[in-house]
Amino acid sequence: MTAIERIASAVVWTLAAFTVVFLLTPLVVTVLVSFGSSAVFTLPAPSWSLRWYQALGRSRELWPVVATSVQLAALSTAIALGLGTLCAIGLLRGQFRGRDGIVTFLVSPLMLPGLVIGIAMLESFRAAGLRDVWLSLILAHVVITLPYVVRTVYAALSLFDFTLIDAARTLGLSYPKAVLKVLVPSLAPAFLTSGMFAFLASMDNYPISIFFTDAWTKTLPIQMLQYVEESPDPTIAAISALLILLAAAVLVVGDRLVGLRRMADL
Repeated sequence: MTAIERIASAVVWTLAAFTVVFLLTPLVVTVLVSFGSSAVFTLPAPSWSLRWYQALGRSRELWPVVATSVQLAALSTAIALGLGTLCAIGLLRGQFRGRDGIVTFLVSPLMLPGLVIGIAMLESFRAAGLRDVWLSLILAHVVITLPYVVRTVYAALSLFDFTLIDAARTLGLSYPKAVLKVLVPSLAPAFLTSGMFAFLASMDNYPISIFFTDAWTKTLPIQMLQYVEESPDPTIAAISALLILLAAAVLVVGDRLVGLRRMADL
């Protein structure tokens, strides 16, 4: 290795280490604050305790909101998996003009500002006479989660050899059974990866959900912002630490079942 290559390697590793520290520092600070005994955000904490986690357990407002967010995320992810898979199959197997434009349109919610999407959907729902909070939230969260499924399943399908389904049919399987026994197992990693990211995106969404909630139906990010405004104590850090734990658990499960490298490739 030449001197220039050694210098370049050192610079790359230094930048990588700085990036990792920069990204992880807020998460570490949040977790440390959640275990502090102080009633304000301060580090180092005067002592360590589970005070704020115990406060979460006694909260009457938090758990119904958590249940609402989990139900929304699970239902919207399931709907997005079904719709997104059908869209991906139709776009990949169909022969028509504008296919690339439709794919771009379906993943556009990932690129547009959430507030813009939220305002557009709010006006659309009002024009359609839709006033139901739950139905509005479900539709909005399907829009949020659908791009993750379409993008991932479409990429996985582009690598799938569809002649395998024909081969299974020549061996006596009906078309639905050939799809279930050949196509679905091949796409299982894509389903798992897109489902996990879609679930987390739904749980974490604020800019679109804020347009469709009311005083009785709130999602977790909206309730967290309300905590910050009304009682800015480390309770919010405890909630954030639990969400960090949820994201870490999802990554561990994904690594065990699919592998982080394959998840990144999808």
